[in-house]
Order: sequence, then structure tokens, then C-alpha cells
Amino acid sequence: MTALTAGTRAELLRLRRWPAVWTLAAAWLLLNITFGYVFPYLGYRNGGGFANDGAEPRQLLADVMPESVPVAAVQGMPMFGGAILFALGALAAGSGYGWGTWKTALTQGPGRPSVLGGTFTALGGVVIAVVLGTFAVDMGIALSLAAVEGQGITWPAAADLARGLGAGALILALWTAAGLAIGTLTRNPALAVALGLVWTLAVENLLRAVSSILDWLGPVTDVLPGTAAGSAVAAVGARPVSEGGSPGVVDNLAGGPAAAVMLAYLVVFAVATHLLMRRDVT
Repeated sequence: MTALTAGTRAELLRLRRWPAVWTLAAAWLLLNITFGYVFPYLGYRNGGGFANDGAEPRQLLADVMPESVPVAAVQGMPMFGGAILFALGALAAGSGYGWGTWKTALTQGPGRPSVLGGTFTALGGVVIAVVLGTFAVDMGIALSLAAVEGQGITWPAAADLARGLGAGALILALWTAAGLAIGTLTRNPALAVALGLVWTLAVENLLRAVSSILDWLGPVTDVLPGTAAGSAVAAVGARPVSEGGSPGVVDNLAGGPAAAVMLAYLVVFAVATHLLMRRDVT
């Protein structure tokens, strides 16, 4: 336990002082604010015509109120948040090989289980911080917009808030673990990040589009990580992309099966990272 604690503290120190971590977190918050609040609010002020064709102004205003924070905070996570946290996991693993820090830690440190456990624990802390920070920022913006528009404040139900926090944490943890596994596999942060971006932003969307033509492909796409993440967000209350919702949000699975699929992937990626790290570090 002492070795695990030391590994976690060392990894947290590395992540905290790494500009890439803060840059990725800022990029996610900017995307979340832009698509979750700026565009809907401008659409409301413009009568529903600003990047929200066909949406009623009343609905656009409701989407940026405090009651809708559990949905607004997570609706971009299946695609945009997932891609950014995938990049974080890939950089955390791949850079360790590029800088030679993994070699030093694994040959002179407490051993692979403690080193890898510290990395997982530290990245888990980052995921929790990102989720909580997203909800806090969104709530602050929603309260400000409610005051500007003279709307009464209706707080989100505790159950809705819990579902949103849980879904967000599970989605980002899934993609971070995926990035860590791919970064460990490739030992190259640039290649790992590129593969993650191509998968999250292009491949899964293409496969889901093709599955509407090829029936046999549907059961396969239903258990892809992005589909599970998008379905979890739909279960929280977000509109699927087919109904004008955010990209990546789908309703292929119910909330329970979507969470089960994500947990299964999380375990698979963690085990794969452990097995890959058993290779000689060169």
C-alpha cells in the first residue's frame, strides 16, 4: 500500500505539472460550454435559428437552465469528451516510454503493480476532477443565465444529478483507460492519440451509419464503447443525434446494459494495459 501511495503521489505530481493535462481539460470545458450553452442560448436569442434550426426557443432556454445541468454536462462526453480523455490516457502512457520514465520506474522502482496502480489511481482522480469541474462550471453558467433571463431557479433532482455524475465518470474513465491501453501498446503518444481520434470521431460513427443498411452489423455496433457511452447519456435524458441532439448520443441500449458494457470495456482495457506492460521496457 505504501508503494501504491507513493506511485500515485508521483503520478499526480507529474500530471499536475504537465501543461498538456491542463490544456486538454481547458479544451473540453471550452467545447462543453460552446455546444452546451453558447449555441443554445444564441439560438434562443435568435428565435431558434442559430445552429438550432427547428428547435423551439422555449426548449432552447430550458436546455441552459440549472435543472438541465445533468444533461448539458454529459451530452458532449461520448464523442468530444471521450476523444480528449482518450488523448490524456494515451499521452500518459506513451510519453512514459518516449521520455524513458517507465524504464526507470519499472527497473528501479517498486514494480509494475504499484507503478501501474498509481497511474490508474491518479488518472481516476483526474477523471473525477474533470467531471466535478464540468458540473460546477455548467451550474455556474446556468445560474447566471437564469438570472439574466429572470427565470425562477429549479434545481435538478438529486437522482438526475447522481445519474449524470455517474454516467460522466464512467464514460470518461472508459475512454481514459482505452487511451492508456493504446498508448502502452504503441509506446508512441502521437500514434496513440491519432488512433483514438480516428476511432472516436470517425470509425464508430461510420459503422453505426453502415449498420442501418446492413442488419447483421447492428448487434456489433450496439456493443461498441462509443455506442454504450452515447446510450448512457441518452438514458440520462439527452436527445439522440437522430432527434437533433449532440453528436455521439444514441439510444441503441438502455441505461443498465450501456453501463454494463462500459464496465466490461473498462476491465478489459485495464487488464490489457497490465499485460502489455509486462513486456520488457526498452
